Amino acid sequence: MALTNFTALTTEEKTVWSRDLWAAARNASFTMRFAGKGPNSMIQRITELTKSEKGDRAVLTLVADLEGDGVVGDYTMENNEEAIKAYDEVITIDQLRNANRLAGRMADQKSVVNFRGTSKDILAYWMADRIDQMSFLTLSGIAYTYNTSGVLRPVNPTGRNLSDLAFASDVSSPSVTRWRQWDETNGLSAGDNTAIVAADTPSWEMLVETKALMKDQYIRGIKGPGGAEYYHVFMSPQGIAKLKQDSTFLANLQNAGPRGEANPLFSGSMLTQDGLIIHEFRHVHTSATWGSGAVSGQAVLFCGAQALGMADIGLPYWDEETFDYGNQHGVSVGKIFGLLKPTFQSIYSGTSVVEDFGVLRVDTAI
Repeated sequence: MALTNFTALTTEEKTVWSRDLWAAARNASFTMRFAGKGPNSMIQRITELTKSEKGDRAVLTLVADLEGDGVVGDYTMENNEEAIKAYDEVITIDQLRNANRLAGRMADQKSVVNFRGTSKDILAYWMADRIDQMSFLTLSGIAYTYNTSGVLRPVNPTGRNLSDLAFASDVSSPSVTRWRQWDETNGLSAGDNTAIVAADTPSWEMLVETKALMKDQYIRGIKGPGGAEYYHVFMSPQGIAKLKQDSTFLANLQNAGPRGEANPLFSGSMLTQDGLIIHEFRHVHTSATWGSGAVSGQAVLFCGAQALGMADIGLPYWDEETFDYGNQHGVSVGKIFGLLKPTFQSIYSGTSVVEDFGVLRVDTAI
């Protein structure tokens, strides 16, 4: 069995290749455009483990609003302080790996350096695409056993499925007040994609009503220039096409003002209207079997701050080996990370049900 590194990279050289691969993956990833380390990010990255009695964990902290009304006048403040309610969401982490392996010297006449470069590009795109897929499945509350197109993934031997990841079991369905269906006649209704008909396509009215619902539910937006709050809205390409056919939306689009494209908040956005930054993305969850079983639909995501937590622990691994007495070369990469849709008990929902913290899903036809 061959254990020899085929070019004897030093530790420092492997670190450079790992950094380059992760930089390429992050640049290729749509999801990572919205990631940041602070609570004002749509996707909050946790880059360090927190020590606890249960070991080192990736912890995302959510802080609830104060519920009390304080103390008035000269009444005593001491011993009447209100405790801050903080919710620690633990993000389970796991490792995801992939590798390229050449058939042999005669099958590949390129240099080792070219092989490295090609593998870096291919594996970086693969890693970015899988992170994008899992991020949108997590936000939508769809199990990793599905593609974002709504089709079941092939079932591979254990250990070769995204659903085998340790954090796959943490994917949760949308909570009660965070899941809605758009009805062209009645507006927003309780989430039920079996009731969708072909006419229930996205519209300006859907956007306005959903934003109002998010405000009513105190879903915190992302602070932008001048302290204004914004929400990110994600639709499928077909969903955007339907939205562009809505006359009211088109009228507002024609009158839309500058959107400050230099600000990273707007990176990759289609347009900004009424505090909603609307994006088109191919990995927004879709289905061809909603309604009576033949209606095509999409799960539109309205995201505020801390809609998703991501444990981003360290650089990817970069390992190289030779096989068959140096005749075959292989490159393997791996990354330790985890994803979680944060939930907590909202004091504004009027129930004791645990709610999704920063995301609201609206199902529409497309």
